[in-house]
Amino acid sequence: MAEAIFAGGCFWCTEAVFKQLGGVHSVESGYIGGSVENPSYKQVCSGNTGHAEAIRIGFDPAVIGYADLLDIFFATHDPTQLNRQGNDIGTQYRSAIFPLDDAQRSEAEAAISRAQPDWPAPIVTTIEGPATWYPAEDYHQNYWDGEGQRNPYCLAVIPPKLAKLKKGFAERLG
Repeated sequence: MAEAIFAGGCFWCTEAVFKQLGGVHSVESGYIGGSVENPSYKQVCSGNTGHAEAIRIGFDPAVIGYADLLDIFFATHDPTQLNRQGNDIGTQYRSAIFPLDDAQRSEAEAAISRAQPDWPAPIVTTIEGPATWYPAEDYHQNYWDGEGQRNPYCLAVIPPKLAKLKKGFAERLG
């Protein structure tokens, strides 16, 4: 098994996408890239800790590769928006990749180059780290599968992401 850490806006939204994939055995929402130890959701939302809302994906590289995960990441959020995704504004919503080793860092750089032609503006996704991962509070985990399907924000944002996933990566769905 392997891990990947991506930040692409609200972690509820990115979690919902990556949980749909074959070969992905876990998706955990959390915080990474900041200066405060064990930050709370309220602290991260203030924008003062430097953390990004992110997901940590556990996956089987024999089923789905890191490069595939990166391609899906770039296709299901807007990597051209600096420190925001839609109405979510602040550094906590930045587009970032947190590679866990040099091979992942190289693949992240290659994925940015692959994705750029698909976007009309420059990709601003950062490659950061190493950094400490902090799991988000329990009520943020598996959010779309529970509370999220009653949350108007999630109902507006997540279904279009899932539609992009199904359109472009149907063969990867679990």
